Amino acid sequence: MEGKIVKNQEEYTLDGSVDRNGRPAIRSRTGSWGAGILLLVNQGLATLAFFGVGVNLVLYLTRVMGQDNASAANNVSKWTGTVYLFSLLGAFLSDSYWGRYKTCAIFQAIFVIGLVSLSLTSYLFLVKPSGCGDEATQCGAHSATHLSLFYVSIYLIALGNGGYQPTIATFGADQFDEEHPKESHSKVAFFSYFYLALNLGSLFSNTVLGYYEDKGIWAVGFWSSAGSATAALILFLLGTPIYRHVTPKGNPFSRFCQVVIAASRKWEVEVPSNDDLLYEVKGGGDNLADNGGRKILHTHGFIFLDRAAVVTHRDHTVAVKTSGAQNPWRLCSVTQVEEVKCILRLLPIWLCTILYSVVFTQMTSLFVEQGAAMKTTTAGGFHIPPASMSSFDILSVATFIFLSRRVIFPAVARMRKSGLAPTELERMGAGLVIAAAAMISAGVVEHFRLRSVDPTGGEGGGMSIFWQVPQYVLIGASEVFMYVGQLEFFNGQAPDGLKSFGSALSMTSISLGNYVSSLIVTIVMKVSASDEMPGWIPRNLNDGHLDRFYYLLAALTAADFGVYVLCARWYKYTRFEERSSRGKTTSDFIV
Repeated sequence: MEGKIVKNQEEYTLDGSVDRNGRPAIRSRTGSWGAGILLLVNQGLATLAFFGVGVNLVLYLTRVMGQDNASAANNVSKWTGTVYLFSLLGAFLSDSYWGRYKTCAIFQAIFVIGLVSLSLTSYLFLVKPSGCGDEATQCGAHSATHLSLFYVSIYLIALGNGGYQPTIATFGADQFDEEHPKESHSKVAFFSYFYLALNLGSLFSNTVLGYYEDKGIWAVGFWSSAGSATAALILFLLGTPIYRHVTPKGNPFSRFCQVVIAASRKWEVEVPSNDDLLYEVKGGGDNLADNGGRKILHTHGFIFLDRAAVVTHRDHTVAVKTSGAQNPWRLCSVTQVEEVKCILRLLPIWLCTILYSVVFTQMTSLFVEQGAAMKTTTAGGFHIPPASMSSFDILSVATFIFLSRRVIFPAVARMRKSGLAPTELERMGAGLVIAAAAMISAGVVEHFRLRSVDPTGGEGGGMSIFWQVPQYVLIGASEVFMYVGQLEFFNGQAPDGLKSFGSALSMTSISLGNYVSSLIVTIVMKVSASDEMPGWIPRNLNDGHLDRFYYLLAALTAADFGVYVLCARWYKYTRFEERSSRGKTTSDFIV
């Protein structure tokens, strides 16, 4: 009898999450770090698998597929952009219909299929004759069928990874009850560890797998990626009994359109000064919206949209005729209106992060080219691959994640009268400042590299590639402030029905950053090139002025920071109503 009493006192989570059977989740049996650690390891393995293909895909296209440098770079850009576009698809299905768990499982399975298909296609058809694909030996021509198999494989990888990435971040955050004092702190910490897991996975890909693939041993690289992705999927499925789930909230696009159309229909209606006169749903728990998520408190701003929640005489008439049912294309709840306002407020902040992604993408392009023009051999004769310098970025990320949580944020909190640590918006702003400093550091290094160039055409003078370490370290530090802050901010501020969409915003900013970077490079080359000058970024960097391009990016980032400060000051935080189930235990639900 005593055992039954203890069992009946087990506490439910307070955020409305459920277990795999759809029942309220019991805190002691589900979620928290037990599930969180599984998902962090899953993320590390999946990232290892993805970058095991992505890090040297351009080399594969030139050495194995026989493409020229321009075509290969263009195809990699299209593929990378597609990965991030698919993140929007995964976020939509997750938030609207499938839920996070099902979305993660399906897209991970697609990811594994794509990797296995690529491994088999390469081993059986593409890397022929055996031993080709290294720096010295080109592979033979390929049939249309083999080319089709290759492109189907890599775009299955793009679909699987793109659809999975934003959802797994949100699913991991779902394992922590934000309305519980201890678990809410763990939820914030999870995003830092999530980004750390991503970087540790890419570290192995950029070093070990990248080394084998650079030597032309493609089978080892691709099969290792397939094995890692398979292990990640198995590990994910093993955690099924302990995951917490958040039910999908329905199609957000129809809800968005309903608000806009309802407000347009009432463009002549005056919005009452009393917020209590605006329409809000009742029933299903006074604190729950019509889609099952938390209600959002009314905010002032975008007043035009508030007209969608104004109850007119016609709305009263419709309610009487339909026993209380309302036409959602004429009358929307305050929460539904605030969802639209929330997205509109997030967009300026998101747009300001795109230029940061332009700076971030230089690490995989111009930083590598700059390093290749420097002295890449050590005193002992060991060759340092320029791309491997990104390891310092990853080590910097790991270091600053620890320092920020244990040293920097507590120190800032002690210095402030309020005793509060930096907000997500403040941290993102700091990330922009550090990114500008990284570009200045890169420009200074390039300036002195050009001065050290041997006029007879030798390797970049006596300037070692290790002079690049500061710029990689600064980029890593900026990532911790910007990208981790982004994940926390968009996840925390997005409405309950758009959490995965919030995570997808981070990925799409990286995608657009790639495109904007390409556009800036194109414009700079057209403007800076002349008959006497090949431009700032010519094929031979010794003939150009890459330092000026870095200084330009630093100036653009500084200007972006100014705009960002204005947007951050204008931003109004989304305020959710607390759930009424606070403190309930299983015994409260026994009839």
